Amino acid sequence: MHSLTRRAFLAASLIAAFAGCSSARYQPRDPQPATTLIVRNDNYLEHTIFLLYGSQRIRLGTARSNTTTKLVIPPQYVFGVSTLQFLADPIGSRTTPVSDKISVSPGDEVELIIPPISRMMSVRRDARPPDQ
Repeated sequence: MHSLTRRAFLAASLIAAFAGCSSARYQPRDPQPATTLIVRNDNYLEHTIFLLYGSQRIRLGTARSNTTTKLVIPPQYVFGVSTLQFLADPIGSRTTPVSDKISVSPGDEVELIIPPISRMMSVRRDARPPDQ
């Protein structure tokens, strides 16, 4: 009889433990819309694109020569209205142009233009409509 009581108690404990781990009560937040960087590279060199965040350089990807590349800005760097700056490191050159600072919100699309002579870059922001 003592063994039956112990088994019933163990079964009830396991059921309570699994019920406590249930995810039905967990309501995840709506995911933040992706913030993208469109790089139009009009230069003949490929460029490695970095996000400048404080003293850090966060690599976003590579913009191939004479093409347009879409890169995603990691969400941990865009919260509320954030001020961002980009660096384009040309592969095979010593110049590293830096963009102006720009204010960006989650879900925005930022366009970075690398001209044929990459001493200066232009950057602009297009706010996406709320339905996207």
